Amino acid sequence: MKIKKSYIIITIAMLLLLPALALAWTGEVIGVSDGDTITVLKDNKTQVKIRLYGVDTPEKKQAFGKQAKRFTAELAFRQRAEIKTVNKDHYGRTVAWLTINGKNLNAELIKAGLAWHYKQYSNDKSLADLEIKARQNKAGLWSDPHAVAPWEFRKAKRSRASGSKAENRHNSPAGAYHGNSKSHVFHASTCRYFNCKNCTVVFKSRKSALDAGFKPCQLCTP
Repeated sequence: MKIKKSYIIITIAMLLLLPALALAWTGEVIGVSDGDTITVLKDNKTQVKIRLYGVDTPEKKQAFGKQAKRFTAELAFRQRAEIKTVNKDHYGRTVAWLTINGKNLNAELIKAGLAWHYKQYSNDKSLADLEIKARQNKAGLWSDPHAVAPWEFRKAKRSRASGSKAENRHNSPAGAYHGNSKSHVFHASTCRYFNCKNCTVVFKSRKSALDAGFKPCQLCTP
């Protein structure tokens, strides 16, 4: 009776494990779209678009966007990867963990300061801890105290697209551009960083801010 009971327990455990094992597979990385999106070629020659689970790297037009893509390419391109599927996103991409030569790419990106922990879609503690350490060490993008999260950047981009470019270029009155004297970034009056602690430089126009060597804020794009 005890033997039969043990057999049933082992059988149930194996059945529970099978779905997880079925979701793990290997393939060759044949394309890198950006820091967190790659294409993997399966052994049956099927191409699969992979969105790395739990991380969000800067967009291509953001600071550190190109560095994140280069980091992923150097680590993963033309390499054999182990894929552990989590789910699929609303674009139909496979969301997954990706490991190459014993290194987990999801974790390595955050560790290098080239990605945010995407908390909206992940509650993974290991990724959260790595982001905290990266912030403390001012690694990569965390060297900028005003780093803009990619989801905020995308939201601002969608907002601009919904109106005319002229309207979103902030037709502000004179003196409506504030420059941060430490980061040398300037903001429009509608920006949440407009009255930041070090925004001590006032510009009469966008051109005067650019001429002074200040960079436009990535969030409000003045």
